[in-house]
Amino acid sequence: MFGTVAHGRWDRGRSENRWSDANSYDFAASYGAMARVPYVTAEELDPEHRDLIVSSLQPGKTRNVYASIANNPEVLAGLREFFGSLWSDSGLTDRQRELVILTAASEIGSDYEWHQHVNIALDAGIDAGEIGAIARDDRSSFSASEAALIAYTRAVAQGRVEDPHHEAISEFFDDGTVVGIATTAASYAALGNLLDAFDVELEEGEEFVGWEPGE
Repeated sequence: MFGTVAHGRWDRGRSENRWSDANSYDFAASYGAMARVPYVTAEELDPEHRDLIVSSLQPGKTRNVYASIANNPEVLAGLREFFGSLWSDSGLTDRQRELVILTAASEIGSDYEWHQHVNIALDAGIDAGEIGAIARDDRSSFSASEAALIAYTRAVAQGRVEDPHHEAISEFFDDGTVVGIATTAASYAALGNLLDAFDVELEEGEEFVGWEPGE
């Protein structure tokens, strides 16, 4: 994987050009450039696909990630079903799932993915201090099982899982859940790369929460 490590994540591509420090975001650059594919509106979609661009957690709110992928509505439908399965069938608690997602977003430097999941993580019981620790890759405040989960997720996102990573995660999770962890980590890393490919922006009027929220 190319890039340089800074603030516990991979700074590369789009993110590399927008950041001067962990909480500084260049909104002029963000909103001065459109996404590389158009954001599809509900009116442009067939009725059976219109709900796919709306957040399941924020009814009525269209998300740019979905609106961009909706240029191919069948692919969007499949992706939403697949990611829904990760939420319901991975074997992880809500807190564990969000630790995985935030870690993957941090590792690949996906500001959009991170922004979308910070509030979800807070609702799942991950506090602002823990969120900042994930961004810095500081595992000292986490339990042994959660530290292993974060380390394993980073290795998956990097494509660098070694036997010690697998052995460490297997001390705390059964094989089925390890599959759920790896699939969730790899899938959210891939989604972040998709966001980067399309240069998807934060929703208009939203300000980036920061890699260390509250600071």
